[in-house]
Amino acid sequence: MPLSSISPDHPLLDVRDLAVTLESGIPIVSGISLSVAAGEIIGLVGESGSGKSTIANALIGYARRGTAVASGEVRIDGTDLRALAPAALRAARGSLVAHVAQDPATALNPMKRIGAHLEEALAVHEPTLDHAQRRARVALAAEAVGLESGTEFLRRFPHQLSGGQQQRILLALAFVLKPRLIILDEPTTALDVTTQAQVLAVIRRLCRDHGIAALYVSHDLAVVRALADRIIVLYAGTIAETARRETLFHRPTHPYARGLLAAIPDVAARRVLQSIAGHAPAPADRPAGCAFAPRCDRATDLCRATAPPLSLVEADHAAACHHPVDAPLRIDTAVTADAAAAESAPLLSVRNGEAHYGVRQILRGIDFDLPRGRCTALVGQSGSGKTTLARALVGLGENISGELAFDGQTSALDGGPRDRDQRRRIQYVFQNPYRALNPRQTIRTILRNAIRHFFPVSRLEASRRAAAALERVALPAALLERRPHDLSGGERQRVAIARALVCEPDLLICDEITSALDVSVQAAILALLQRLQADGLTILFVTHDLAVVRAIADRVIVLREGRIVESGPAARVLDTPEHRYTAKLLSDSPRMSGDAKPVPLLAIA
Repeated sequence: MPLSSISPDHPLLDVRDLAVTLESGIPIVSGISLSVAAGEIIGLVGESGSGKSTIANALIGYARRGTAVASGEVRIDGTDLRALAPAALRAARGSLVAHVAQDPATALNPMKRIGAHLEEALAVHEPTLDHAQRRARVALAAEAVGLESGTEFLRRFPHQLSGGQQQRILLALAFVLKPRLIILDEPTTALDVTTQAQVLAVIRRLCRDHGIAALYVSHDLAVVRALADRIIVLYAGTIAETARRETLFHRPTHPYARGLLAAIPDVAARRVLQSIAGHAPAPADRPAGCAFAPRCDRATDLCRATAPPLSLVEADHAAACHHPVDAPLRIDTAVTADAAAAESAPLLSVRNGEAHYGVRQILRGIDFDLPRGRCTALVGQSGSGKTTLARALVGLGENISGELAFDGQTSALDGGPRDRDQRRRIQYVFQNPYRALNPRQTIRTILRNAIRHFFPVSRLEASRRAAAALERVALPAALLERRPHDLSGGERQRVAIARALVCEPDLLICDEITSALDVSVQAAILALLQRLQADGLTILFVTHDLAVVRAIADRVIVLREGRIVESGPAARVLDTPEHRYTAKLLSDSPRMSGDAKPVPLLAIA
């Protein structure tokens, strides 16, 4: 395939036939060729295990322990990265190419002040600068990412900043050395929509104003649609499809790309979400033919026998598929529950809820009801009090006051230890299932312990119920003998839900349980929750993702700075918000339907 047909004429980043393998020689990624022009942003998308981060690491000359860059060329502004000696490669990391990590909490030294982080980068890479010059460059970098440049702010420690400010510091660390290329690895995954919009605006403005090329790695295709100029879809370590943004989102040809897009919720309208069956194969388990064939309903004997080459569909559009789909992508809309149906009798009510952390008040005058058998979404920016409120409902919290009514029984919101029956009937699913599941126990033991804690049954009966719970969350009974680290993120999250379900709850509280999942896994989890709700389960879904709210919620509660500023049926709140804060959250949310709303380039709030 003539790569010039889908590449810029004068690329700043030029990658040819890149391959990264395990020590055994098994390829993790192979045949990767891509180009990025100055000022251009390329989105690199795909499920976990597709090779996104492996490629991102290779572009800064790094390979994780047990892997190696086996072949290929990586040229940045004409410099062959693979030909550099170790000292020259270290110098190139920062001055030529910079990397922005996903989690600033692990990338920033908690013992070092913000200004010191930036000055140290300059001292290492540009030692000829004097103190005044370094200070001027630090101030310029801080201002460029929309942060204060004064001494007081720069003397703060990372823990004294919000998540969005910490992420901007990582961008400033990349920008302060004026690199030609920036690699961004999931930099907005854990951010609320408003903070995410601000960070994306910084990225877009830096690339435009300074001619920086960017590779944006993400599993969030809605964000990629708002930011990227071109998109590369990876599957099992190879490029499945590449095209300009609007081409890919309106007329994808590879079944895998179409499946990803069909799994994404949209804040603009409730969609019928479709997850992709099966799982991406591990490097050692990839089939001889098309790696996607076992999951593809269009696969033939040709697909199973021969891997398809990356071939041109049209100018600026290529796909690796023997049987590409020549049709626009159409996603059906789903029926939204009407307001009357959502107004069923409350299972749980809170009146005058208050919460404090020391002298700081977190929740103020909280009054709300959770209708029985309905899904209510609790939304708001980071720091709004969502998790504090959700945890208070199960008795996890201190300095809480107010009145709680659950199924007709009234008690103080901070009523001390809950009785056994209420603890069984209100179950909590945490955001991180890996931390919530005992890594030393098998799935059978984890589920059986939860069952026998609440029900006087034999070990045999508890094992039977555990297997039934896995079946209910669409997992095979064979997983009972595995441990959490043997499972994928989506499987662990389903096990966490299964552990809650074996307690036979009436109310399930889900705290950001899909925020770190691939879109296909997220679609499967949302479909599971909808089935559970149809069986009569009441759900409180805590999230900052309004597209997910649109997909699953009957009602919405909007929380801002510890106060409920708006609540009501989901369709009404999302279509005609009454509070300007709700309208702002909706405005900042990337959309999948209609024309792509570009990231704003105006002044950053």
